[in-house]
Amino acid sequence: MAGTRAEIVSSAEQVFDRHGFAGTGMDRLCEAASVSTRTLYKHVGSKTGLMAAVLESRMSRFFERFDVHSIEELFEALETWVAAEGARGCLFLRAQGETGGLTPEVSAVVAEYHRRLLELARRVIAEETGRPDEVLAEQLLVLFEGATSAAPYLGAGAISSARSAAVNLTRQAR
Repeated sequence: MAGTRAEIVSSAEQVFDRHGFAGTGMDRLCEAASVSTRTLYKHVGSKTGLMAAVLESRMSRFFERFDVHSIEELFEALETWVAAEGARGCLFLRAQGETGGLTPEVSAVVAEYHRRLLELARRVIAEETGRPDEVLAEQLLVLFEGATSAAPYLGAGAISSARSAAVNLTRQAR
């Protein structure tokens, strides 16, 4: 049973990533997962439940790949992520945007993702500078999110530019 749910979530992630959340109907999701509507609802409950499950799965996979301790490692991991997952922008921001923040299940996962991402930025900044710096951590987060959002139209250059800016900001803070 867990295998079927995992397959549904995995295929739904691909569909949502390519076609968006709001514009994707249950028929397309069932077809992508090769399951009946009944099976899909049995495993995920609702489209909203499926959206939250997709985001939770992606968040878990994302943070497994982002066990980093420096700005260089952070942006190197982002380059690897974009190469493997594609450059279509941040799925979490897209989910929040499409639901307008009005879907509690989705908003909770998005908030947790951003909480963890800010915590990662705080840790990297503390390791880079030898001290906590909330403003610098937030600046790093904005550069990271900006690179993710700009990668679809700027390509890898967006990540390189963000890395360079982050290195310069950190150097100035030392």
